[in-house]
Parts: sequence; structure tokens; C-alpha cells
Amino acid sequence: MREEKALSLQEAVKKMTSTTANHFGLTDRGVIYEGAWADLVIFNAHTVADQATYIDPHRYPVGIPYVIVNGVVVIDRGRHTDNLPGHVL
Repeated sequence: MREEKALSLQEAVKKMTSTTANHFGLTDRGVIYEGAWADLVIFNAHTVADQATYIDPHRYPVGIPYVIVNGVVVIDRGRHTDNLPGHVL
């Protein structure tokens, strides 16, 4: 997205969150409001990047200091907390 500039940051986030959730009929997902199932990812738009490769697919991305799932911090200052509050939809 940064290199191609095909979408704005806001459009890219919307396509990955509420647009996808709506496509699957998940009206309480992909949005932030009281009563919704909000998973939050705090990222640096200038540095976020996938580090996984075909050979090493389990490498964490960079530029994501915090992830909150169902109100529980899962990534704190870039480190996994061992909390696993999510569930398969």
C-alpha cells in the first residue's frame, strides 16, 4: 500500500476490517463502538512490515507495538504476552 499508493491508509484499513466483516455478515466486527467485538492493532504506518517468509512463516511483523483482542493485551511493546483471548469464528 505504501509503495503503490493504490489506496489511502484509511481505505486499506477499512477493506481489512469492516468491509470484510460485512461481507461475511459479521455486523458487530471490524468496527469500534460499545458492544462490538473490537480487536485493536496499534501500528506505525511508516514501519509496519511482514517479516514472514516461505522458509520461516512464523516470524512476527515489525511496526506493531500493541495488539488487543477482546479487551486483553496480546502484544505489549512488541512482545507477545502469552495471552490467547481470541476464538475461531
